[in-house]
Amino acid sequence: MTTPSLKSKATKGILWNAVEKFSVQAGSFVIGIVLARILIPEDFGLIGMLSIFIAISQSFIDSGMGAGLIQKKNRTEIDFSTVFVFNFLVSTLFYVVLFFSAPLIADFYNTPQLVLLTRVLTINIIINSLAIVQRTRLTINIDFKTIAKVNVVSVISGGVFGVYFAYNGFGVWALVIQNLIRTSITVIMFWVLSKWKPSLLFSKQSFKELFGFGSKLLIAGLYAQTLNNIYNITIGKAYSSSELGFYTRAKTFAETSAGTVTGILQQVTFPILASLQDDKKRLVSVYRRLIKMTAFFIFPVMTLLALLADPFIRLLLTEKWMPAVPLLQWMCFARIFYPISIINMTILSAIGRSDLFLKVDLSKLPLIVLALIITIPLGVKAMVIGHVVTSGISFFINAYLPGRLFGYGPISQLKDMIPVFISTAVMALVVFTLTSLLENPLLKLVVGGGGGFGIFFLISYMQKIKELKELNIFIKKIVK
Repeated sequence: MTTPSLKSKATKGILWNAVEKFSVQAGSFVIGIVLARILIPEDFGLIGMLSIFIAISQSFIDSGMGAGLIQKKNRTEIDFSTVFVFNFLVSTLFYVVLFFSAPLIADFYNTPQLVLLTRVLTINIIINSLAIVQRTRLTINIDFKTIAKVNVVSVISGGVFGVYFAYNGFGVWALVIQNLIRTSITVIMFWVLSKWKPSLLFSKQSFKELFGFGSKLLIAGLYAQTLNNIYNITIGKAYSSSELGFYTRAKTFAETSAGTVTGILQQVTFPILASLQDDKKRLVSVYRRLIKMTAFFIFPVMTLLALLADPFIRLLLTEKWMPAVPLLQWMCFARIFYPISIINMTILSAIGRSDLFLKVDLSKLPLIVLALIITIPLGVKAMVIGHVVTSGISFFINAYLPGRLFGYGPISQLKDMIPVFISTAVMALVVFTLTSLLENPLLKLVVGGGGGFGIFFLISYMQKIKELKELNIFIKKIVK
């Protein structure tokens, strides 16, 4: 692949992936606000109690084999079919296990309502498995235009149904219906638009090769999902569904910001970095630019969200959600380095070193467990603050091996981020000062948001940050 063609595919991929992510996140954001205004925190807490079971099941279903297909150089139709058959069989097995385990889950949380909720909501596991390969094929071809169409339509459709049933008094079941509709439409559209149908053949050799690579990612994924959702289990068990509802809403809004940037970069960069695995010089060049561009986007966004959390929650979600404000503020800082850590881990997978990916992930386990042990008795806010500390330390751990392999470790990365740190710090000072003088929540959002980004771009321009120039070129391409 020539440099121009790679750059062209990367640009188009990022463009359409950005369209998809921002459209989906904007749709989810608006729908989430409407549902939060209609429903009560307990409804969201009930769904949060089940999130870890769905997340772990989904990790087993894919088993890293989707990433294995992307990373493999000479993939065949039998490879795709093997993964499809495996996904379907494992998803069915997990649904059966969860169906019969539903009473145990309900007993654990002392919430009888979870029995039926578990059995209905986890149908999504089987439905999801039917479109993993179709999505993977489109990702390999960097066809994010089709993926964008599918996800935007499914999010809006699911959201419309969710809001309708919430408005008509269905409570937590509105959230269940929203999820099932969204997943079903996603699968139907992927089957129609991807124009690929499985042959239902299964190759032991193909499975062995793909699972050999994916098994390390599976373990890492299980570990990551467990830790990512362990807070849900702990809060749901030790506190209440209401407390968990506040936590999940704060987490959702923080991840909407950080997750959008992360999703765009991770989905596009993995196939691109994988295609450059034999060209170390170009690989490192692209890798470094991704780190700098990610910091340029994520630092001001997460800082602004933390600064404006109070008027944001007060105005959009109403007073009943105000306990989520401090959680959202700390969660923003817990997620600020997350997209960069993801890129540091993605490059290990892209060069076929899923074994190193796993080792790096597991090395963080003692740190995170220790933080949980210390903070659980202190309350939900303390748990989130502990997450901020472990996230900061995890950045250094995640960047260590890329530093050894490519000469671009945590110190080099932080040095590259200094100009963005400066722009963000000046922005934060100005926004804090301006919003302190205002009382109206709407004015705080408008002045703080608009003024904040204006100051950030102005200081970035004065520092001649290259990422600002690249953003300008990118916008011009979109306009044309």
